Amino acid sequence: MACFRAVALVIGVAAMVAIFVPSTMAKDYVVGDDNGWMQNFDYQAWAQGKQFYVGDTLLFKYPEGVHNVRKVNGTAFQQCVAPADADSLTSGNDIVTLAKPGPKWYICSKGNHCAVGNMRLRIDVLAQVGSPGSAPGMGPSSAVPISAGITRAGSAATTAWIMVILGFAIAVGLY
Repeated sequence: MACFRAVALVIGVAAMVAIFVPSTMAKDYVVGDDNGWMQNFDYQAWAQGKQFYVGDTLLFKYPEGVHNVRKVNGTAFQQCVAPADADSLTSGNDIVTLAKPGPKWYICSKGNHCAVGNMRLRIDVLAQVGSPGSAPGMGPSSAVPISAGITRAGSAATTAWIMVILGFAIAVGLY
């Protein structure tokens, strides 16, 4: 019986680790990869095929003072004009954490870098499967594809919960 309880304890600890690991699966993206944040680069092509999730980060790398990163709305993005109150990042190693699901727009507001140099990025941020607001009918986050749960947190979390239940059953002698 003590052996079964030890096994149940190990299974329970493993399950708890598996539950919390998906929340640390956030990805870090260097915008533009090796090119960084620069003029005359197609950032929409760079973003195509990538799935950005709440918790992921974007790193904008560029020579300090040469460019900036401004988070704007869709209209400002289309017009390549940043409102005066738009967040301005200027370090050259700017990290943006994607905190909420939905569309996000970023531009460089230096000179004509956005309009002429194509320094703008639009992405769609998806909610983590199982996070608050990811249930159907909860706004933009309801667009999270079902397959996202398989490749992100869903599969591991389901397995972890099964392990917790099994571990509990073993510990109390039900199995």
